[in-house]
Amino acid sequence: MSPHVKKLIGTLLTLIWLVIYCGLAMGVGVRVLPHAGPLVRLLYYALAGTLWIVPVGLLLPWMYREKR
Repeated sequence: MSPHVKKLIGTLLTLIWLVIYCGLAMGVGVRVLPHAGPLVRLLYYALAGTLWIVPVGLLLPWMYREKR
């Protein structure tokens, strides 16, 4: 598979993942956190705001791996 195709697939998967993840994170935030304290909300949104990168970080090496 050419590097351009791999980057295109990786970019599309990243965009799809972000839309799904944002929807899930917002859904949990709206349903679970309205009665939580400010510190709990801060921790949740800080954690939710950084956890999306884990799957993307696993995808990036595949996108940039060269053919052997």
